[in-house]
Amino acid sequence: MTEETAHSPRSGRTGHEALMVVQVTDTHLQEHTRATLLGVDTDRSLEQVLERLREAHGDADVVLATGDLTQDGSEAAYRRLRASLADLGAPVYCLTGNHDDAPTLNAVLSGGRVSCPRSARHGRWQLLLLNSSVRGQEGGWLAPGELDHLERALASYPDHHALVCLHHAPVPVGSAWMDAMTVSNAEAFFAVLDRHPQVQAILWGHIHQAFEAERRGVRLLASPSTCFQFKPGSPEFALDDAAPGYRWLRLHADGALETDVVRVAEAPATVDMAAKGY
Repeated sequence: MTEETAHSPRSGRTGHEALMVVQVTDTHLQEHTRATLLGVDTDRSLEQVLERLREAHGDADVVLATGDLTQDGSEAAYRRLRASLADLGAPVYCLTGNHDDAPTLNAVLSGGRVSCPRSARHGRWQLLLLNSSVRGQEGGWLAPGELDHLERALASYPDHHALVCLHHAPVPVGSAWMDAMTVSNAEAFFAVLDRHPQVQAILWGHIHQAFEAERRGVRLLASPSTCFQFKPGSPEFALDDAAPGYRWLRLHADGALETDVVRVAEAPATVDMAAKGY
C-alpha cells in the first residue's frame, strides 16, 4: 500500500461542499469470467450493482473497495475488477481481505485511478485504510505497523474529520460464526481511536450484510456484498435472500455524516441457499 494520496480541499464532483463516498465490498471475482460461487455469477452480480451505483451515485467523489475483491487471488480477476471500477470515473481506494492475495492485489490495483493508499485527504476529511488481513487466516488482526500508522495519521491531521476503513469487523455483529473472525486486537485499535476525537466513523466489509451501530459517538458501519449475503443473527453459516448492494456516505465539512445502503432489485435466483460454507 502506498503511504498517502492527498487531494486539495475542494467541493465534490457534485459541486456541493459534502464529499460523496461509495463503498463496494466483497466482490469475490474469480480467475475465469462467469465463474460461480455458491451459485452466484459474481462478475454479473458486480455488474448489476455497479449499474445501480451509476444510476444513483454516478457523481461519487471516491469509491472504497474494502476487501475480498477476489475469491482466488488471481491476476485475471483483479484486472477485470480494475477495469470495472476505473470506469466509475472517481478515485478508487482498495483494501485487502482474507480471500485476497495481497502481493497480486497491490501489483494490479496500484497506479492511476485505482490505487491502494494507506490514507487520503479530501477536503476536511481524512480517509484511513488499514490492512486487517493475515495471510492464511480468516480472522482479522492489525499489525503494530498498522496501529502506528493510524496513530501518526490521526495525530498529523487533528483538524480533519476521519473515516477509518478496514476489511474485518472490529466489533461483534450478532452472528456467532462471524464474530469468531473479528479483529482479534480490537482493544488496541479502539485505544488509538479513543485518543482522537476527530474520528467520525469506522467502515468495513467481510460480513456480507448491512450493519449500523455506535460506540462513544463513532458510527460503526458495514455493508452488503455485491454477490451473496449472509443471514444476520445466525449462529452458524447461513445465506440470506437479501439482494446485493453497496453503501453510500455523504461526508460534510462540519463532520456530519449521512449514509444508507442501496440494493439491486433482487437477489440472484441461482444462489445456493442450502450451502453450509465456501
